[in-house]
Amino acid sequence: MNRSMKNALEMSGIYLIVLIMFAVILYPLVWAFSMSLNPGTSLFALKLIPDNLSLEHYQWLFTNPRSNYLLWYKNTMIVAVANGLASVSIISILAYVFSRFRFIGRKNSIYTFLLLQMFPVLMGMVAIYLLLNTVNLLDTFTGLILIYVFGGLPMNLFLVKGYLDTIPRDLDESAKMDGAGYMTIFFRILIPLAAPIIAVVALFTFMAPFFDFLTPQIIIRSPEKFTLAVGLYNFINDKFANNFTIFAAGTILIAIPIAVVFLLLQRFLISGLGDGATKG
Repeated sequence: MNRSMKNALEMSGIYLIVLIMFAVILYPLVWAFSMSLNPGTSLFALKLIPDNLSLEHYQWLFTNPRSNYLLWYKNTMIVAVANGLASVSIISILAYVFSRFRFIGRKNSIYTFLLLQMFPVLMGMVAIYLLLNTVNLLDTFTGLILIYVFGGLPMNLFLVKGYLDTIPRDLDESAKMDGAGYMTIFFRILIPLAAPIIAVVALFTFMAPFFDFLTPQIIIRSPEKFTLAVGLYNFINDKFANNFTIFAAGTILIAIPIAVVFLLLQRFLISGLGDGATKG
């Protein structure tokens, strides 16, 4: 077998793997979108290509008095935006401190963060539940946001710190010689250079409340404070007679704010890929 045939087979194998991945990812998305356009509510009467396309389920979500979809959407947006802003702010500052300063207990603190990341937040949910109840933050957005922020802090901190470690310290020294203080170095030099990894953290922390079901299910008790994941679950249990088509319509609309945030952060993500290729 000559080299050209070998390269052709390798490329064919790569494209085959990519196509399989796309099929696995797109198949449930296509079915969900198709379900949202199928009339009726029965799961067993659904078709991949509906005979009669209908937007009645989307209309029901926004106009029916029994639907709290817009309220759930607003609740989720509040939690997602607050989680994204708080996480990015806290993680950026902590990563800067651990990356650029030397202090007693620094190495042990890093190891502790890594150790904590090995255990999921749900493992300590009973203790967290009791703690929130003690400080009167149970069934509040504040309590839910605190869980999201500090639950994802160890891994995100490790990612941002690792990125900051790759930025030469000579830039800091040069800025100090020009009279720049620590905060000036942080905001004027490190933050712009670390924009790609910060954008990744912002995107992931913003997305988390849209997809998480267990945490708000445990913490939030009032129906008017439900997030989308908890609220939409009601459409596929006995209370709402298994409305899978309405559930599908509600899940499709979740993609809108996530797509908007991704587009806003896209230039930072692409610049990060370009920088990585240049460094390589």
